[in-house]
Amino acid sequence: MGLKLCGIDFLAWRGFLFTIFILNFVICCQLILLQPLVAAIDGKPGDAAALFERVSQSIKVKKYSEALADLNAAIEADPALSEAYRHRASILRQLCRYEESEKSYKTFLEMKPGNSAAEKELSQLHQAQSSLDSAKNLFESGDFKKALEFIDKVVLVFSPACFKAKLLKVRLLIADKDYSSAISEAGYILKEDEDDLEALLLRGRAYYYLADHDVAIRHYQKGLRLDPEHGELKKAYFGLKNLLKKTKSAEDNASKGKLRLSVEEYKAAIALDPNHTAHNVHLHLGLCKVLVKLGRGKDAVTSCTEVLEVDGDSVEALVQRGEAKLLVEDWEGAVADLKSAAEKSPQDMNIREPLMRAEKALKMSQRKDWYKILGISKTASMSEIKKAYKKLALQWHPDKNVDNREEAEAKFREIAAAYEVLSDEEKRTRYDSGEDIEEMGMGGGGGGFNPFGGGGQQYTFHFEGGFPGGGFGGFNF
Repeated sequence: MGLKLCGIDFLAWRGFLFTIFILNFVICCQLILLQPLVAAIDGKPGDAAALFERVSQSIKVKKYSEALADLNAAIEADPALSEAYRHRASILRQLCRYEESEKSYKTFLEMKPGNSAAEKELSQLHQAQSSLDSAKNLFESGDFKKALEFIDKVVLVFSPACFKAKLLKVRLLIADKDYSSAISEAGYILKEDEDDLEALLLRGRAYYYLADHDVAIRHYQKGLRLDPEHGELKKAYFGLKNLLKKTKSAEDNASKGKLRLSVEEYKAAIALDPNHTAHNVHLHLGLCKVLVKLGRGKDAVTSCTEVLEVDGDSVEALVQRGEAKLLVEDWEGAVADLKSAAEKSPQDMNIREPLMRAEKALKMSQRKDWYKILGISKTASMSEIKKAYKKLALQWHPDKNVDNREEAEAKFREIAAAYEVLSDEEKRTRYDSGEDIEEMGMGGGGGGFNPFGGGGQQYTFHFEGGFPGGGFGGFNF
């Protein structure tokens, strides 16, 4: 019995010693792992410096969470470790967690009142917070350039690790139509976090507005693989797919000769996103071509002008607008557009034909319109020509217009000249064909046509039988 008791006592004693050994081993391990923090607590400058060096290295590789975790642990172990508060405040400021940062700065300044460096950093925090708020307000009011000035102060000076400020900058660049810069800025964000949904959306949107639709779709698709229910990504992706579908439908209908249907499709595609300038230039040009084919000159001019307001060097748009202006009888405008196109593309022989037509039309428009002078149509019969002439000659004979004799003489000469051309089948045919005959109607060149003879004398105007026959035989002067 004594041996048994002794045996039990020995085993219990051995277990107790083993337990003591294990506990001491665990404590030693914890002390080794927490040595920098313990050193900081003990106030050993070298060890505290090691802690802050590790924090600094974490910041350099943008591991802000690790740096904050180290500092929070140090503060929890020793709430009197003042420099840890300042380091934490600085990191939080860079992350634009301004309220938390301000609390840490104030705690540090309570411990170290009058510290000029900390006071300066706190002032910078307030500037950063004010700049971010100003950028947001200016963005909402539509002053994007001014907003960009404020946001640059945040992301370039005070809070370079602030993701929400960087994303706001990308939105501002897109709103300001600086799409290339937006792509670059969003790219920097994605280098730090390739799965950032907001950056993927914004970068895709910038590519979209540059009409680089394939790359835009790839950004949207990657975002949707990460979050299939992301509302804005879904809207952007399916909106772009719908735009491309409408565009193809409009082009296909134009190539098949279904011009009216094509017009409606082009208009529907443009209406999907009126701000998509880079793509809408293409849509407006396609619409202009179809409208020219349909003979809708006024609408075609409008569409081609939309293109040229964005791309003034578009030769195709100049040619099509020139054709459209011919349809609306804007001869000078047509010549100007087609000449400009020919100057920009001197090797293009296809521009010469419409330019020659426009120049001929302009020249014809500058001639006297004998039909208009007599107030008749271009298809008027000989009897209609004579009737119109007789009526106007009576109306404008100088003897019947004593009070405005000079005007009447000029009108009478013009009426007589129109009659001379249009009552002569050969002259009328040549005139209708656009032939350039100098002073046609004024005697066919040479002596000129003067129904008043020597001029200056008084005229007695009365009709005799047969007027108006050959020339002015029916008048006595």
